[in-house]
Formats: sequence, C-alpha cells, structure tokens
Amino acid sequence: MLGALSSGQQLDRIYLDTKATGQDINEIKKLALQNAVPVNYVPVAKLNGFNITDHEGCVAQIAKVQYQNLQDVLSFVIESGDSPLLLILDGITDIRNIGGIARTAYCTGVHAIIIPDKGVGALNEDAILTSAGALEKIPICRVNSLMKAVDELHLNGIKVYASEMSAAKNIADVDFKEPCAIVMGSEEKGIYPALMKICDAKIKIPMKGDFESLNVSVATGMILYEVIRQRVN
Repeated sequence: MLGALSSGQQLDRIYLDTKATGQDINEIKKLALQNAVPVNYVPVAKLNGFNITDHEGCVAQIAKVQYQNLQDVLSFVIESGDSPLLLILDGITDIRNIGGIARTAYCTGVHAIIIPDKGVGALNEDAILTSAGALEKIPICRVNSLMKAVDELHLNGIKVYASEMSAAKNIADVDFKEPCAIVMGSEEKGIYPALMKICDAKIKIPMKGDFESLNVSVATGMILYEVIRQRVN
C-alpha cells in the first residue's frame, strides 16, 4: 500500500479499518491526502468481504481511469491554442448520470472533467461501461477541493459558471467561446453554497414547464450543446 502511494500508482480509494492504528496507517492517511485518494473508514467485516487474506486493516482499489493533474491539462490545452472548456461535478453520485455526462462531454469537446475526492460516484467498471468508454478517453482531474480547483481555473483566466435553475441568465446569453468551466450539482442538493458563491455567474436552461428540475445528465447535455453551437459557428 505504502509503495503504491509513494510511487504514484493510481488508486480509486482506500478502505481502512476504523480501529487500525500505527505509523504505517498514519503514513497511508498522509499520502492518500497528498494524492487526493479518498479514504473510507469501515468495520473489519467490510475488509474481510474483499476476500483478501492478511489485509492488516487496509485495502486499496486500483483506479479504473487515469487521473490527471488539473494544471497540466490546462497548460496543454492553452499551449495547443484551444479555448479551455471544463466540466465540474459537485455531489453527483449516480454512476449512470456520470457515465451519461462523460459521453456527452467527450462528444462536445470538453477538455477535462473535474471531480472531488469525496462525495462523487465511484468511477468503476460499471461507470465506464455506462459511459461507453468515454471515461477512459476524456481527462479526469480528481481534486481535494473543488473550491481550490475554481481558484486555479480563475488564475488561468477561465470563467466558471454555475448551473442553477433559478438563475437570471439564460445559457444562450453566455459567451461560451471564451475559456470557461461549468459546474453541475446533484439533483437533490444542487451546488454547494460556498462553491456557488465563488463562481463568476449563475446560468439556467430556459424551461416552459413548471417542473422541479431536469435530470442532471440531460441538463449537462443541453448546456454543452449550447457551448458547441457557439463554438462551431
């Protein structure tokens, strides 16, 4: 475990026995934080369920996708002459929605999807299958803090728009040709208020029907196709 973390091997998450202690456990926690690897604290029965002998209170799952550094992706896109387009997922846990979003993102030219290290659906084999393989083709940036990621985007001259159904600005009134990122929140809780506050503007999809909300995957597709409509003309 320590060797994998120290060498930079991509891990999806780590499961630790709630009662596990010691120097090695503390070092695992430290390196996991540095590498933005989620740590789940679970009872030993959960670890035994992995059918791994002598797990010593710790089990790691190897990542099914290759996570990339956000600044490295931004630098590559900017140096290539493209106008950056990024997607930020806040609190979206349904892997079917994540898979659908990834498919649309790949088809509409999104340069990377940014996800938090906690509070997001696991990008496992089922998610990859639902995405029709798009999660293996589009860069995924996993970060410790979405708020810090927005700060990094701002430092790179990228405007960040929060999708909010009560916003005053329609998506057709936004200049998506400029470098931008779009934040999509969960259907239940929406975007975290503190994250919403540091976004440059709130945007909405115009709707005639009086309904609570759109499915997040569908909403993401509608916004991204407005982006591509503007960018291909």
